[in-house]
Amino acid sequence: MQITRPTVMEVDLDAFKHNVNQIQNYVGKNVKIMPVIKANAYGTWINKLNNIIDMFDIVAVATVDEAVEIRNNGYSKEIFILNQPYKDEIQKIVNYNITIGISSDSFLEEIGKLQDKIKVHIEIETGMERTGINPDRIIEFIKKVKNYNNIEIEGIYTHLSSADFDDEYTKKQLKIFDDSVKIIKEMVENIKYIHCSASNGILNYPNSYYNLVRPGIILYGYKSYDKMLEKIILKPICKLKSKITFLKEVPANTSIGYGRSFITTRKTKVATVPIGYADGLSRTLSNKGQVVINNKKFPIIGKVCMDSFMVDVTELEDVSVGEDVYIWDNENITLEDIADLCNTINYEIISTISYRVPRVFK
Repeated sequence: MQITRPTVMEVDLDAFKHNVNQIQNYVGKNVKIMPVIKANAYGTWINKLNNIIDMFDIVAVATVDEAVEIRNNGYSKEIFILNQPYKDEIQKIVNYNITIGISSDSFLEEIGKLQDKIKVHIEIETGMERTGINPDRIIEFIKKVKNYNNIEIEGIYTHLSSADFDDEYTKKQLKIFDDSVKIIKEMVENIKYIHCSASNGILNYPNSYYNLVRPGIILYGYKSYDKMLEKIILKPICKLKSKITFLKEVPANTSIGYGRSFITTRKTKVATVPIGYADGLSRTLSNKGQVVINNKKFPIIGKVCMDSFMVDVTELEDVSVGEDVYIWDNENITLEDIADLCNTINYEIISTISYRVPRVFK
């Protein structure tokens, strides 16, 4: 489909491949990478490119419908759902040959009623306190799983909650997980995958890799914590850009946008840019965000609208309709800069860029 909208997210596939290679080198050739491509691959839409995700033998998503989409796009290898699904989704899991995480007795009983084979990873609760089997119940739970001939235990996993900053707590989690793995190995032969490290675990706890890691945000070249780039060289893969579609000059004391939240103090050249909060551009950036035009930064003025926002381009000579406007360009303005202004994290900013913004793959 030809892209006609002036607002797009540019996605650099070479940068993505660079990041994959860097991560593989970091963890070693004997550790498999399971990329986390949930939430439309953190908003990048790389999950929609079968020729890219086919690089991997197994991929991870968060929901059954995400897995179904990938399968329908032609991905024939293993798909793992990080979160235990809902019982009404079980038939889809069977139909599309999806591997699931499990951590509750009631769900185990539901899948145990089937004649169809189902592959599972057992999630161990080690300190995230979200989902997972209490370590004290491991023997009991594994015995229950083994009562069902249709269920194959293919993996064991957990999730580290604080691997970016709390060494003591993370080591406690890793000890609980390691002890749990030893117990399960005595009860189950040939466990294919053992995994606990997402982005921060990968970077900070090299003894935690087992045989599979789950990189998320670092795959896309963005910081999982502030000092990340001291350990690995990654390339941000996305730029969010639009164009100036309207220009005008207004006198001093002119109100700009909804609620008259910005009043000009001088003769002002105002550019309108067609991207707004329905596209994922946070309204928090109203009157305090900036954008990049011709490699220079210019302020957002007035409140961000649903479909557009305004910029003060008075200082920009020879500006014209059609000029590129970068919301972030990874140099003058980074994804992390945007997140800081919005009092959130880069994960949220990139993953909530909406479907209305076309992705252009380079």
